[in-house]
Amino acid sequence: MPHFNIEYSANLADKVDMQALVDVVHAAVVSLGPFPLGGLRVRAFPTETYAIADKLPENGFIDMSFRIGAGRSDAEKKRAGEVIFGAVSDHLKTLFDTPHFMLSLEIREIDPELSWKKNSIHTRLSNTK
Repeated sequence: MPHFNIEYSANLADKVDMQALVDVVHAAVVSLGPFPLGGLRVRAFPTETYAIADKLPENGFIDMSFRIGAGRSDAEKKRAGEVIFGAVSDHLKTLFDTPHFMLSLEIREIDPELSWKKNSIHTRLSNTK
């Protein structure tokens, strides 16, 4: 864990380089430190069917969800949100020049009793140090 999902309205596909956005998020998360690199996943998914606000066709959204394992302080979680949201906002600044864009981020802490994982990447990364 951490898993970062980016859901976006399909009308942004021609306006936003989603791989570049994924890379911005990945770099921001790595810069924070308290999240294990071996479990980090950043993914982006287009939403083809949606209705946004007043349903103008130029309205677009990016909704980000950051699921993390338990054990970080509220201050660490808040800092993570601020760093990531700031990096993404800077990257997407031209979209805010129009009155048709929404950006959101939510951080969710996973209950360790209700989460199962198996990951061989952690072992590989720990052996390269």
